Amino acid sequence: QPQLKPTPREPKAHPLMGKGSGCGPSKKSAAVTDTVGAPADAETVSGKMPKVAIVYYSMYGHVKKMADAVKDGLESAGCEATLLQVPETLPSEVLEKMHAPEKSSDAVADPHALPEYDGIIFGIPTRFGMAASQMKAFMDSTGGLWLAGKLVGKPAGIFFSTGTQGGGQETTALTFITQLTHHGMVYVPIGYSSPKLMDMNEIHGGSPYGAGCLAGPDGSRQPSDLELSVAKHQGEYFAGVVKKLAA
Repeated sequence: QPQLKPTPREPKAHPLMGKGSGCGPSKKSAAVTDTVGAPADAETVSGKMPKVAIVYYSMYGHVKKMADAVKDGLESAGCEATLLQVPETLPSEVLEKMHAPEKSSDAVADPHALPEYDGIIFGIPTRFGMAASQMKAFMDSTGGLWLAGKLVGKPAGIFFSTGTQGGGQETTALTFITQLTHHGMVYVPIGYSSPKLMDMNEIHGGSPYGAGCLAGPDGSRQPSDLELSVAKHQGEYFAGVVKKLAA
């Protein structure tokens, strides 16, 4: 009895690989931006504009100004950006004695709403080289999200404000990464993707971990044009990563 020869099958290509045995990008991934942080289109290949939450705490307005610049960058790169301030933990009489101005009109962050976003950027003022207690308290309220794995795989970025150059322009982000790690989030640093981080013509904040500003020991210094420019760049850069992961 004659033996039947099996019909040869073409091997299935991995969705992220090109046709054949090479590792080139498929047509789908080629539709995504070629350069991180410089998206070509306002929407991903799925046709949906990615949503990014900017979750921040700002007592004297420095982080709020940086957050506005990050938002500009995200929107210019084709993302829908929402500013959310974490709840205040200090009583009003204490804030008054600290001469803290009124809070902005941005919505108060609800931890249960975070899974609705494709990415999250955290804006953090520094207290002794670490995140302010208000931000930590907010993260402490995300235990339910952690238990259910609701933030696993979501990209996350960090920007910050410190009183001095050595006040935590790296350690604030470095110590906050533990929060992201326990949630399984994908930390997106900016590296030296902005050459302005290497500008030695003026004193400025910012590091490879993210955009930053220097507030001065008494909080009188406001974010400079250079610092705000790096913050906007971080928004643009982050948008490129979010769009690739959301595709």
